[in-house]
Amino acid sequence: MVNLVIVESPTKIAPIKKYLGSNYKVIASKGHVRDLPKSSFGVDIENGFEPHYINIRGKGDVIKEIRKEAKGAKKIFLATDPDREGEAIAWHLATTLGIPVEKTLRVSFNEITPTVVKASIKEPRNIDMNLVNAQQARRILDRIVGYKLSPFLWKNVKSGLSAGRVQSAATRIIVDREEEIRAFKPEEYWTIDAFLVADDGKVFPVHFYGDAKGKIKISNEKEANAILSAMEGKEFRVNQVKRSKRKKLPMPPFTTSTLQQEASKKLNFQSSRVMRVAQELYEGIHIGSELGGTQGLITYMRTDSQRVSADAQSEAMTLIREKYGDKFCPKTPRVYKSRTGAQDAHEAIRPARVSVEPQMIKKYLTSDQYRLYKLIWDRFVASQMEAAVLDTVNAEFACGDYIFKASGYSVAFRGYMAVYEEAEEEVSTAADEIREVRDIRLPDIHEGQMLASERNEPARHFTEAPPRYNEASLIKFLEEKGIGRPGTYAPTITTILARNYVAKENKAFVPTSLGEVMIRIMKENFSDIVDYQFTADVEDDLDNIEKGKQELDLVLAEFWNGFSKELAEAEKNIGTAMVEVPVEETDIVCDKCGAKMIVKSGRFGKFAACPNYPTCRNTKPLEAKTPEEKPVVADFKCEKCGGDMILKKGPYGDFYACANYPTCRFTKQKTEALDVPCPKCGAAILKRYGRGGKSLFYSCENYPKCDFSTWDMPVAEKCPSCGEILYRKKGKTAMLICHNAECGFKKKLEEGEAEE
Repeated sequence: MVNLVIVESPTKIAPIKKYLGSNYKVIASKGHVRDLPKSSFGVDIENGFEPHYINIRGKGDVIKEIRKEAKGAKKIFLATDPDREGEAIAWHLATTLGIPVEKTLRVSFNEITPTVVKASIKEPRNIDMNLVNAQQARRILDRIVGYKLSPFLWKNVKSGLSAGRVQSAATRIIVDREEEIRAFKPEEYWTIDAFLVADDGKVFPVHFYGDAKGKIKISNEKEANAILSAMEGKEFRVNQVKRSKRKKLPMPPFTTSTLQQEASKKLNFQSSRVMRVAQELYEGIHIGSELGGTQGLITYMRTDSQRVSADAQSEAMTLIREKYGDKFCPKTPRVYKSRTGAQDAHEAIRPARVSVEPQMIKKYLTSDQYRLYKLIWDRFVASQMEAAVLDTVNAEFACGDYIFKASGYSVAFRGYMAVYEEAEEEVSTAADEIREVRDIRLPDIHEGQMLASERNEPARHFTEAPPRYNEASLIKFLEEKGIGRPGTYAPTITTILARNYVAKENKAFVPTSLGEVMIRIMKENFSDIVDYQFTADVEDDLDNIEKGKQELDLVLAEFWNGFSKELAEAEKNIGTAMVEVPVEETDIVCDKCGAKMIVKSGRFGKFAACPNYPTCRNTKPLEAKTPEEKPVVADFKCEKCGGDMILKKGPYGDFYACANYPTCRFTKQKTEALDVPCPKCGAAILKRYGRGGKSLFYSCENYPKCDFSTWDMPVAEKCPSCGEILYRKKGKTAMLICHNAECGFKKKLEEGEAEE
């Protein structure tokens, strides 16, 4: 008889089996095996909110296999993910197999490495019913909201709509921001920069601040001209120059939220993409036998903790000392405090083995896996390093009664910045803000020195509306308000996009007409559901259930008492006045039926559609409204109809499409010319993408008339032996190889050259 280990994902089977040996058999449940029914409510409110679980359709074969293997097993270990959802899956598996909770052998792996897997198997525990109940409470709450609210929306707006607890609050955030933007009235303001001439002839800018009484806001041209007139012909006196050193501390290692935010800013990854790739890195990837074969590369990626184990810190300090030197190691290991309210069940997201550097395993990873692993590795290593030291300078200058300032810094000691620098925050323009400039180089000036101005430059500005939320800023807001938890951000965003409550424009979220109507109705009838504080309080209740401080049925009863009253009041008016979703008309006339086309939202933003759908299915792209949105027109025409070709963005890169779409559907992949002549005809070599945009190759611009093409990248460097062009050949070792097969010249590239 062997021991049976049941995991969630099939990708975990190989590494865990290898670590545990022949005495263990590992199988996967492939997620949940039981859930509430799709076709009915499934919750008995009158009987203490008793849920009615059924086996999930399509899981019959999986359940049958698990039961078969369990019958002959010596011991059964339930090794699902280490969170509420994983605990609930383990409980459902135990129920399906008829194992009492007090006899279960529950194990969890914060990282899938030999040491952690073996240690966890040696110390199994029982299923934590507090965790299970917290998951059940969330599932039942969401079922109540979805099933009870949806009919109301069907009868008042349109059929097919559904409302969710966290999704509704997230949609409201985006709608509220759009209302702020619409209500915003730009205010004019002016700035004045003076360009001063130092003794050595160098010219540097200083910025108008105000006078001895404080800041002065310049509201119009008249005020700006008055200041300029008062300054005319006057020299600038250096009032003070303060040079100092400032330490800049590293950011803590990633939590789920901060990983999603930073990956959005730095890698342009959507939150769902971040979590999918992180799951792959956690579950295990083959990284070569020399590094241990298949293993998990990061710790569990659903966490709100910034805690790091002592062993991981010690390993990081060893690597930093060897790779960067003693001066990059802090005197004592860094300890980061998790935010208030964090569950702190797991460590922060970090490499499972910091000694496995990203470049060492790049050839084994997909592009997404490598980029995300490098981001996690860099952030963790930097978080354990010495602070950066900045040389700062703050200077003040007087011109008559007016004061000008210059402020900035340069990096004196890179510290953690040798490995990682966080992405900058998106900020709105402020009328009275003088920003610190990086790498400022003020000449050698001293207090009391008089300087002439080469020129004074006034500039007119307008205050800007608050920016729309993108994925990073929305996730940050959700976390700050306590709406949802680390594992819910990605599915929440995916859901509100899929339901067409919001759309994306230039990576920012914009509410659709449907979303705005839905939120208006929710505010009028179910204010609690879209109230930020109420939603956050529910999350706190779920956390308290997990900690054993509150009972599941009492939390559900309290929620239901308030919600049912709102529902009863709303049902008095249900269906009495159907709310029309506003339609935005365009000036575009449908060339198929003659109707004025309307604005619709889809996966890739807004477009013009015929209002007579489905009778007429004609669609057209919307014309740009601002100069920045105007399409880029190619310098060549459509090969089919002679129309303009417009640059578009697609999932596999940029391409050109005919402006007469959908009448003409001709497209052409955008190519990039290399500074390398074709060895056959002398024309330029182009970088191209193959079918589906997935494969990269290089060919002559006269292709197919000239049949030169290659999968390897040609370089401008000529072969020193025969003068032919060279290729950059990728593989375990990057090489330069001569195009002339008879020559046989090869040159190994060093790591820096290969990366270029």
